[in-house]
Amino acid sequence: MAFLSAMKLQGSPPPISSNLNKNSKPAGSDSVSLNTSEPGSERKPRKFSSQLNRWNRARTLRSGAKLDRTINNGSNSPTTPMRPIESSSRSDISTLDSDVSSSSNGDNQTDMTAAKSIYIVSDGTGWTAEHAVNAALGQFDYCLVDRGCPVNTHLFSGIEDGEKLMEIIKQAAREGAMVIYTLADPSMAEATMRACKLWKIPSLDILGPITDSISSHLGTNPSGLSRGITNSSLNEDYFKRIEAIEFTIKHDDGALPENLEKADIVLVGVSRTGKTPLSTYLAQKGYKVSNVPIVNGVDLPKTLFEIDPRKVFGLMINPVVLQGIREARAKSLGLGSSFKTKYSELGSVKEELELAKRIFAENPTWPVIEVTESAIEETAAVVLRLYDERQSNRAMPRISKSY
Repeated sequence: MAFLSAMKLQGSPPPISSNLNKNSKPAGSDSVSLNTSEPGSERKPRKFSSQLNRWNRARTLRSGAKLDRTINNGSNSPTTPMRPIESSSRSDISTLDSDVSSSSNGDNQTDMTAAKSIYIVSDGTGWTAEHAVNAALGQFDYCLVDRGCPVNTHLFSGIEDGEKLMEIIKQAAREGAMVIYTLADPSMAEATMRACKLWKIPSLDILGPITDSISSHLGTNPSGLSRGITNSSLNEDYFKRIEAIEFTIKHDDGALPENLEKADIVLVGVSRTGKTPLSTYLAQKGYKVSNVPIVNGVDLPKTLFEIDPRKVFGLMINPVVLQGIREARAKSLGLGSSFKTKYSELGSVKEELELAKRIFAENPTWPVIEVTESAIEETAAVVLRLYDERQSNRAMPRISKSY
């Protein structure tokens, strides 16, 4: 009750001032960007290039240059780093700054016509909440473009100080932002929920309901400790990931084929099918990955056909899409016209893909994954599902060889 009493307001939260939250900043920017235009001024709607398709425009709206807001505080000094948490800082959550109940300043009104904000707050790295939010926002790409409702996401990670937490929530109240949080400490999560309810801030606790359900199922209480980098122990899983990443880097693009037997997963495909980024993503999950390119006129290593076929996965892509990717790659590297013709000409692309199809047909135990319209995470999910099924010998009946 002391906490609630401390948060009593004389009115609604004041407008955003030009000196907000110097100790924190949204992910991907050096400072919190605000609009300092006079009240009554209208913001012209943003115009998008006709060359951008709907998907690209939606991604553009969710990129780092989402808002054109600026800070008008007369200072260009960089934001100061967040002070380290003290052992008694959790008790500070009942102490709020008096500026929340201060009088409104009409000179600094928030311009909410550009985009709505979502604050992602975490006492760890924020990876869980950020990816959950991005996955959910993927369901609204059509809205971001067609209905003019772009969204800004701001990540506040490593928030273990009650005072800092309240500063972020007060700022969200001023800006009219939504707060989505993953806070392992029950008292911090409870304080966030109460503050958001008091100030009428839309909020969502991602971690709490899951933790409560598991706690009820196991019949024991959670530790309440953050799983962020600062609290992660250097356990066996950590060193396994480091070893997997080092292995994958050394065995990229067909390097050291004599070590294919040591790999957990081997990816096979023509150039620019995403073998390297997929390998890196899988390595971060602790899998040693080698990738082997299929190139016209170059024989595949013999060891590829001698290893356990259950660890080999083929990658296939649409030829027109692949041509576009290769043309962009050749242009970025400044390659000559003769190489461009051989590398990105549609006929050459189709020829390489036909070669890949023949190789995959000769090795029917290799599953072939279609990557044309799949993100790296989606392709990785298919690879890991098939890998797990093969290793545990509990595969479901397969309808098609392609995935």
